[in-house]
Amino acid sequence: MAMRRPLLATALAGASLLAFGSVATAQTPTLAMVQINQQALFFTQMNEGAQAKAAELGANLVIFNANNDPAAQNNAIETYIAQGVDGLIVVAIDVNGVMPAVEDAAAAGIPVVAVDAILPEGPQIAQVGVDNAAAGQMIGEHFLSYMNAEMGGAAKLGIVGALNSFIQNVRQEGFESVVAGAEGVTMAGVVDGRNVQDTAMTAAENLMTANPDLTAIYATGEPALLGAVAAVESQGRQDNVVVVGWDLTAAAIQGIDDGYVVGVVQQDPAGMGAAAVEALMMHLAGETIDFDIAVPVTIVTGDNVEPFRAIFQ
Repeated sequence: MAMRRPLLATALAGASLLAFGSVATAQTPTLAMVQINQQALFFTQMNEGAQAKAAELGANLVIFNANNDPAAQNNAIETYIAQGVDGLIVVAIDVNGVMPAVEDAAAAGIPVVAVDAILPEGPQIAQVGVDNAAAGQMIGEHFLSYMNAEMGGAAKLGIVGALNSFIQNVRQEGFESVVAGAEGVTMAGVVDGRNVQDTAMTAAENLMTANPDLTAIYATGEPALLGAVAAVESQGRQDNVVVVGWDLTAAAIQGIDDGYVVGVVQQDPAGMGAAAVEALMMHLAGETIDFDIAVPVTIVTGDNVEPFRAIFQ
């Protein structure tokens, strides 16, 4: 297989186009991104990276906001097939349920790139994202190191997950594979934030109420982390509960500054969006691309948070 040239991530602030757009002209290919929601900063940054790369490469990009509805994603893909777009980027909610629409796109000659959520084996031409299981293990190892260095080698740990999210379940499993059964760790169970900040906050509050001796929370995504941070603050537990999780926000950075958010897996969503657009454009130009396009993560702590502050101001 030919070597893939580097995929460069460029973030560009701007409004996302959240509706169906016109089909391509002969000169300008139209790419369509089927997105999960517009509430999470992670997804808006992904859109911005994709838009910037599309503008750089001379493509028209339209973005559909599914508002967390898997059926809406499937319907959007079928609509884009009927419109004759040149390529599709799919950020799937239901990785199995979306496959018939992905297969329909491929049958119509429309290449599909999957981003973040890992689709089952199928006709998609590339998978862009992080190794969520490995990153879950990374944050688990970081937590154990922190626990041993700063918590006296013991913690009672609860998880705020999103059981309706395939990708967050993978992150949960990766983390648990490291910490569950580790010396000094007592597991307090998993609560379901359903990938909604307010729901995650209530779930985290219930977790702490049911476990007054809880000393740590792992949050599997941005809404879960925001909810956990809000719950710790609402209950005044900043001095005795530490939080680790996924995806920086201004609130998470404030938690790092306050000392109770002790590790956050920071992805590069703008880089993912840019990589997906570039992969499609290379494919349309007849170039060879790798199927697995990995975008690295960083574990952000108080020691390395400074470069990330400007992103969230």
